[in-house]
Amino acid sequence: MEYFDTHAHYNDEKFDEDREELLKEIFNNNVTKIVCAGYNVEKSEMAVEIAGKYDFVYATCGISPNDTDDFSDDKIEMIKKIGSKNKVVAIGEIGLDYYWNKNNKEIQKKIFEKQLEIANSLKLPIVIHTRDAWQETLEILRKTPVEKKGIFHCCPLNQELIKEAVKLGFYISFSGNVTFKNAKSEPCIKLVPFDKILIETDSPYLTPEPFRGRRNDSGKVKYVAQKIAEVLDKTEEEVAKQTYENGCRIFGI
Repeated sequence: MEYFDTHAHYNDEKFDEDREELLKEIFNNNVTKIVCAGYNVEKSEMAVEIAGKYDFVYATCGISPNDTDDFSDDKIEMIKKIGSKNKVVAIGEIGLDYYWNKNNKEIQKKIFEKQLEIANSLKLPIVIHTRDAWQETLEILRKTPVEKKGIFHCCPLNQELIKEAVKLGFYISFSGNVTFKNAKSEPCIKLVPFDKILIETDSPYLTPEPFRGRRNDSGKVKYVAQKIAEVLDKTEEEVAKQTYENGCRIFGI
């Protein structure tokens, strides 16, 4: 049984002391594909660098809505250049976040739209971060359709968002938060067609139960698979296999 962690941040400082040893250990424990997600220019370049060192790691590049403080058009051009590099499989994470950033909504929208254009020009899917902004996110996606579609990463457990995202052809990625005791994740999981579900860790964040509070890593993606299997009345192996195939399909691997 193999797992595909479709979103992790091994470009985060929390992995600086043991990144190499940890990735080897994770691979040996059946997580045989990982996407290392960028979220600003520096971390996107680092994601590509990490992907270059490991056959089983891929990268995304983008400017997240929480990394817009020193935005410039030059940075958009840099993301476009990074996006054309080997092993970059998507533009992301990109999107809107009105939870942490309420005072720069127009700038967030501008940056999001520009990166949708990059995704289309490079014929890549996108990886979406949305928080407290799902309606505006969907409006922009309807206005600027993405040819290769993409993923709602660490998808908010919002049934209306999931329904509309699936209608638009997007994949839904679930992370460790679906295992939290008060998450009420079951109705959301059931809304997603089996060929559109993905699993992720968002490492080092959102550590699943029973390890909540510790640093997360891709070795714990199996707990997300187990939760989905429980909800859908499937085996963990069935979920691992399907989400692996789904991940390879959307990322063109």
